[in-house]
Amino acid sequence: MLVRQPSGRGASAIKYDILTAMGAYALSQSKARQVLVLRFLTLVTARYNWQRDQLAVGQREIARLWNVDERTVKRDLAKLRSMGWIVVTRQGARGRVSEYALDFDRILGDSEPRWQAVGPDYAHRMKGQGGDVDPNVIPLKTSSVVAAPNTEDGCEWSLAQAILHRDDPATYASWLQKLQREGRAGDRLILRAPSRFHASYVMSHLQTKVVAACREVDDTISAVVIDV
Repeated sequence: MLVRQPSGRGASAIKYDILTAMGAYALSQSKARQVLVLRFLTLVTARYNWQRDQLAVGQREIARLWNVDERTVKRDLAKLRSMGWIVVTRQGARGRVSEYALDFDRILGDSEPRWQAVGPDYAHRMKGQGGDVDPNVIPLKTSSVVAAPNTEDGCEWSLAQAILHRDDPATYASWLQKLQREGRAGDRLILRAPSRFHASYVMSHLQTKVVAACREVDDTISAVVIDV
């Protein structure tokens, strides 16, 4: 499959195609996911720099645009990161907002099942079938070992699982998919594994990755404990 980058010749049409893909995807989802993608579409349309692949907007400003509080903004940005639709390119610090880039491969991969619903001409164009290959066209990889986890509950482990799935689908499928959230004990997240061996393996080989993913969506987590 071929997907055009939103730059160079015909960039305006490509942008509309990408925004259409997001909208078509949203309309096939639950109400909660529809609202999330609508907010994201509005933010991209209003503030995304297509030439630089840069989204640099403060959470207070996003909250005003979305008509929500900053806690909702933080939660929704974490959901978008866990979906793989945005990636942090520069972490915010005092006096500086975080900067994000859009992952077009993931956005278009998620929306691909809805392309035919837009129209055969749209699906044909998005798949890059026929005609000469444009130098702005890049390959799109959409396959994964298992489906991404559902993040609609918004809990920190669901969001962290989505990040772990995005980064390494095979490891997620083998070791992390079956870990269940038990609860919190202060700054510790408690998970439950299906067996002692499973818990031991994750703690020995994957603990650093698990903690890092959890902290990416909730920086109050300092440790992860796995029980059986």
